[in-house]
Amino acid sequence: MKTLNVGLVGCGNIGTEFVQIFDDRRARLADKTGIELALPRIAVADLGKTRPAHIASRRLTDNATAIVEDPDIDIVVELIGGVTAAHDLVLRALRAGKSVVTGNKELVASAGAELYAQAAASGVDFLFEAATVAAVPIIRPLRESLLDEPITQLAGILNGTTNYILTRMSRDNIDYARALELAQSYGYAEPNPAADVEGADSAAKLAILASLAFNRGVTLDDVEYEGISGIERIDIEIAHHLNYEIKLISFAETVHDGHESEPLIRIKVFPALVPLNHPLAAVSDTYNAVYIKAQDAGELMFYGQGAGRRPTASALMGDLVDAALNRSRGVSRMVPIKGQATVDDNRGISSPFYLRMEVDDHRGVLSKVSGILANRGISIRVLEQHDTLHGAAQLVFLTHTTTDKEFSAAVDELKCIPEVIRIGRSMRIFFEH
Repeated sequence: MKTLNVGLVGCGNIGTEFVQIFDDRRARLADKTGIELALPRIAVADLGKTRPAHIASRRLTDNATAIVEDPDIDIVVELIGGVTAAHDLVLRALRAGKSVVTGNKELVASAGAELYAQAAASGVDFLFEAATVAAVPIIRPLRESLLDEPITQLAGILNGTTNYILTRMSRDNIDYARALELAQSYGYAEPNPAADVEGADSAAKLAILASLAFNRGVTLDDVEYEGISGIERIDIEIAHHLNYEIKLISFAETVHDGHESEPLIRIKVFPALVPLNHPLAAVSDTYNAVYIKAQDAGELMFYGQGAGRRPTASALMGDLVDAALNRSRGVSRMVPIKGQATVDDNRGISSPFYLRMEVDDHRGVLSKVSGILANRGISIRVLEQHDTLHGAAQLVFLTHTTTDKEFSAAVDELKCIPEVIRIGRSMRIFFEH
């Protein structure tokens, strides 16, 4: 039986869970594959911290570089997070001929191209299924089953925290602040939730998925993003009234402008009103989903637990098994990305929009608002007026399809009308046929 040694770099909550799953599965894995995995070394930040027995019994060190440079270590699992230190360690490991498994989305989204190239040059694996939607198997299908399938569109709910917040607002009729408080109380949201609720986490994951889907390098810097802060309970209520759910959507598509030999990529993270009959509208709580449109395979949906220690550790273990099998056979699996993507920054993603505003309930106000939209070529599909307090009226518009540029310009003009008291959160309407 062949033995392969694994070195774990970083052992926080997910690392601790990973070690537990490793211990639980290693005998079964040896029986199935003929490969015995050992985990002799773990690098931690604080050697004095009290740890569970299954961690403390390992040979701990606070020198991560020593593990990466240890000639007896075959595979490195990186879980320290961040970019700078992790980038150095992962690059060293790959250059030393070690396969690497990581769940570090920031690292893959920012430095993926360099790491893919180094893994290929060294003839080893660089695997990162846990970096996007945890236990939901999406990286492997994109790298393998759908490798030669022309994918035209990818959309998803990639952040469990924001989806949980929106679910609680929708299901329990509570406001954003209370839903965020609940998410934090259950450990779904960090004390500082900005990366989740403002869309940065989803943007990093989307960059990774788009790179694989379109076989062109996309980095976090390529992804424009906005989050869910500013969405109010009334927006949820109006969405329900109009047969929509509000979701934070991560979206990418390829487009041909007739001039470029390679397709352009449009990519963005944004909150949107999603029709109730679309499968993404039913994705609730901390669940994630990825929806793909492909030329020949048609529409595909990948769904499951996209967050949490156990699902993430399970995804890491799956990659570790792949790396071990490949290493025992003397092969490695490439990341099929050639060159950098050309991102379409000019036209953006066209869609219908939802717009809500409070105005003075005076004659002629509606005409002014409609005139500004019309002057921007924006036609109104639905208009509703709801009375509010103190002589104000709430206007709700659903528009026909328009561009980002024209809609944003119209909103800026509307803010200058004296009768407009406040403009609420505007959002796209997406997946409507």
